Amino acid sequence: MSESPEQAAAASPELESLREELAVTRALVEQLKDEKLRVFAELDNIRKRAQRDVEQAHRYALEKFAAELLPVKDSLDLGVENAGKADAAALAEGQAATQRLLAKAMEKAGIVDLNPVGEPFDANLHEAMAAQPSETAEPNSVLAVIQRGYTLNGRLLRAARVIVARAPG
Repeated sequence: MSESPEQAAAASPELESLREELAVTRALVEQLKDEKLRVFAELDNIRKRAQRDVEQAHRYALEKFAAELLPVKDSLDLGVENAGKADAAALAEGQAATQRLLAKAMEKAGIVDLNPVGEPFDANLHEAMAAQPSETAEPNSVLAVIQRGYTLNGRLLRAARVIVARAPG
């Protein structure tokens, strides 16, 4: 069963059309492969750039905090140098000034102190050192703070060490 010349002639335009479609499809596949490679390369560049940005943000954030602490250090050094020469009132004022400088640096860094006197005891923020009976305070509330706690941008740095009130009796 051989093909007749009419069938061969009819198949030839169809075959040519299929060859053209195949060539167009192959070109499209190559173009898409090239675009895919470019997209992957761009994604890799974005990932690397983001990683560098995060590293720099961490580095510069620490530098900013360190710069805020330098006046505190200078004030402490000045206090130590003048400890033998100054009177008690001047030393107390110097300590208060240093404490204000430190509080300002901590505030700028997002560090907040926890002083939970009178608040309900929260095991997530407080460390109970003792329980003490109290006539005036609510049971399971913070009666006294032994050591303040601190948060950094809402995250606990150190729990406040507290004495918890309990019912008398």
